[in-house]
Amino acid sequence: MNTEQITLVQNTFDRIKPISDTAAHLFYSRLFELDPSLKSLFKGEIKDQGRKLMQALAFVVKGLSKPETILPIVEDLGRRHVDYGVESTHYDTVGSALLWTLEQGLGSDFTPEVKEAWAAAYGLLSQVMQEAATEVV
Repeated sequence: MNTEQITLVQNTFDRIKPISDTAAHLFYSRLFELDPSLKSLFKGEIKDQGRKLMQALAFVVKGLSKPETILPIVEDLGRRHVDYGVESTHYDTVGSALLWTLEQGLGSDFTPEVKEAWAAAYGLLSQVMQEAATEVV
């Protein structure tokens, strides 16, 4: 990711924060629409999971300018996701649901540049998580 992409991700996430509950609801609705089998991976209330998702996104987005501060935590998250039953194929579905959610939340501000920046951010993070997940298998 380059500096411009990091700035785009951070600025557009600032516009998503005020609608974080709605964004989380949209995300999980889309995720389960894309792959209904993923519902079985979530044991608690989906609203609580949505809050955790938005908190994790806020942490990661803020830390993109200093990846050394977030990558160890992202690696740990990848290792823990193995215990939750997450498989490597799920990462593409999550990425699709995330980009779709951002498009819904940002509307016309979801430009091709913004989409590319978010795809790069998600690509980096999902790669780090998947690589860490293979360490525990």
